[in-house]
Amino acid sequence: MRLIRTQSNSASRREFLKRATALGTLGAAAPFALNLAGIGSAAAQAAPTDYKALVCVFLNGGNDHNNTVIPYDVGSHAGYAAARGGTVSTGGIALDRASLLEIVPATSQGSGRQFALSAELAPLQSLFALGKAAVVANVGPLITPITNAAQYRAGTVATPPKLFSHNDQTATWQAFSPEGGKVGWGGRLGDMFASANSNALFTAISASGNALFLSGQDIFQYQVSTSGATAINGTNSTNLFGSGNGANSGANVLKSLIQQGSSNMLEQDHASVVGRSVGAASLISSSLASVPATDARVALGTQSGNRLAQQLQIVARLIAVNSTLGAKRQVFFVSIGGFDTHDNQIISQAALHTQLAGAIDYFYKATVALGVSNQTTLFTSSEFGRTLSSNGDGSDHGWGSHHFVVGGAVKGGDIYGTFPVVALGTTDDVGSGRLLPSSSVDQYASTMAKWFGVGDSNLNLIAPNIGNFATRDMGFMT
Repeated sequence: MRLIRTQSNSASRREFLKRATALGTLGAAAPFALNLAGIGSAAAQAAPTDYKALVCVFLNGGNDHNNTVIPYDVGSHAGYAAARGGTVSTGGIALDRASLLEIVPATSQGSGRQFALSAELAPLQSLFALGKAAVVANVGPLITPITNAAQYRAGTVATPPKLFSHNDQTATWQAFSPEGGKVGWGGRLGDMFASANSNALFTAISASGNALFLSGQDIFQYQVSTSGATAINGTNSTNLFGSGNGANSGANVLKSLIQQGSSNMLEQDHASVVGRSVGAASLISSSLASVPATDARVALGTQSGNRLAQQLQIVARLIAVNSTLGAKRQVFFVSIGGFDTHDNQIISQAALHTQLAGAIDYFYKATVALGVSNQTTLFTSSEFGRTLSSNGDGSDHGWGSHHFVVGGAVKGGDIYGTFPVVALGTTDDVGSGRLLPSSSVDQYASTMAKWFGVGDSNLNLIAPNIGNFATRDMGFMT
């Protein structure tokens, strides 16, 4: 478990001088670092009085978007099938048209064009029809707009480094820099709003281990398990040092030892951190007791064996007790792996889509039951999409991909951005049907950041490349 550093509402003169000295050594990196250094000051832009939560669902491995949101009109589906070596029934990896679930976007993506989801995403089809889910088409990392594949190949426009690499593009999606990046855009949101939370420890919370997305300049992510707080080993044990010493006596002795005072500065800091850890775990546990996992509003039901749903269950429970935790703004991270479908794609992706859709549907319904659906927005992300062309039994690493945004504040029932022509050799194809993104991760992030409460003038503190794009708000949030 990692904890937050103490954060003041305004930088002191000493902190300003420290930052200025550090920035002076950064050379060309200084403009971006200055943005990060300014987050603390920007936090005072608007102290929220309401509550909002943003939940990132990361699909590790690179989800094949081509078999997620699919062209459905007869002509477009035929082109899609040809590019994928035929449909499943004829030996290719394109999904058969008869198996698909049509979605009808409110806004046309071109005359006669129709769209559908894979059969396993039926719960998302229902949420789309209810206006609670939206599709954001062809999103990917960009530094500045790239007009077409020819411009990309000519190398006349800057592109994100190390494209098509798992580690680097995961970092780029989560932190706008390749592997080695240290500050995620969820963490930047946390930095900006932590001072609005009376207990800033619970601003950025991961239910999926350490996540770059939640790492901030001033905050550390707080990590929980699917059952709740992760206590320091031994401090919550009723049997520590044997059972004959009385209930919890051994645990209490251990707590006393590791938190006791000392004249040594390092020992003082250690005791302080341990004290915060013990206190945080205690507060989480006592707060969650009011919304146990068996509560009808958050019970997993048919999703009890779904690991992603289990992660989202603890997120729903934590959102339900936001006032007890003193939170006005929270950012969460959950994840599901297995999307690197170089082979056996048809079977493995179908199983993953079943888990994904079931978990998201469960979570949305839980937020409705808890009365927080309008204050909670969930979105998917993945390091990249995949090639349109088949490698025989699957697909390879791509670039742009399609994603879902779900919640009561989402302008659902529509496709946002530009849905590409699904064929090989188009102006969007940078090789083997890898999509040149038509919308950037910066635009995707900025749209949700504005809903979260970030002022337009501060969006560059969250999404550093947003100034290069004419559209800063893609319009999918109310």
